[in-house]
Amino acid sequence: MARIPLMAGNWKMNLDHLEATALAQRLYWALRDANFDYSKVEVALIPPFTDLRSVQTVTDADNMAIVYGAQDVSVHAAGAYTGEISAHMLAKLGCSFVVVGHSERRQYHGETDQEVGEKAKAALGAGITPIICVGEALAIRKAGEHVAYTLAQIDGVYAELGPTLAPATTVAYEPVWAIGTGEVATPADAQEVCGAIRGRLAALFGRETAEGIRILYGGSVKASNVASIMAEADVDGALVGGASLDPAEFSKICRFAELIA
Repeated sequence: MARIPLMAGNWKMNLDHLEATALAQRLYWALRDANFDYSKVEVALIPPFTDLRSVQTVTDADNMAIVYGAQDVSVHAAGAYTGEISAHMLAKLGCSFVVVGHSERRQYHGETDQEVGEKAKAALGAGITPIICVGEALAIRKAGEHVAYTLAQIDGVYAELGPTLAPATTVAYEPVWAIGTGEVATPADAQEVCGAIRGRLAALFGRETAEGIRILYGGSVKASNVASIMAEADVDGALVGGASLDPAEFSKICRFAELIA
């Protein structure tokens, strides 16, 4: 089954709404000048909540094929939850994606696999694709337990979803030790875990469902390493952090096929 690659730029807590508009436009122009084919690679921007309306406005105004999403979502639909943002609110802003369970949310906000699964379920209920993040810290990697640890996260999250909702999800494998550190998993490292994730999804929901779910790699992805990572069979795209703040660099990442010898 053909899976269209997804390149999602996670801006994290960077850029105000004016800077967001400028970056979206510059990325669009860079891709346009390169005659980029959006039918072969999907491009998504994941800005802070305060930038979403601006990104929506500029992408709509210029009829950009670039889509966008949010960095988090509440498990609650509405109510007295100060500071929370519901999936319905994100849907009204035209979000196609929402990142759930990013390692920084797990580390700084204590999010559990169950909560991540509930957030994914809330997103799906509003017609938004959750990008479900899983991955291990350095100590777990050094102990050789990275595959088992990551698959346990998959089990915990997908227990909240089940076979009906699973096909509409996307997974991002992000080894925590490679996020924002300049360190990057080798293509073989990425394939080992992404392949294991697909195998676990097949065991849970069947091979056909597993073959339809995109699995991204996240962790210090840049133009210089993206082609070799994308050459692996079970890597279907990237969740890009710092490099997505540079439109020239991110456009090269989106055009990874040009970099493959």
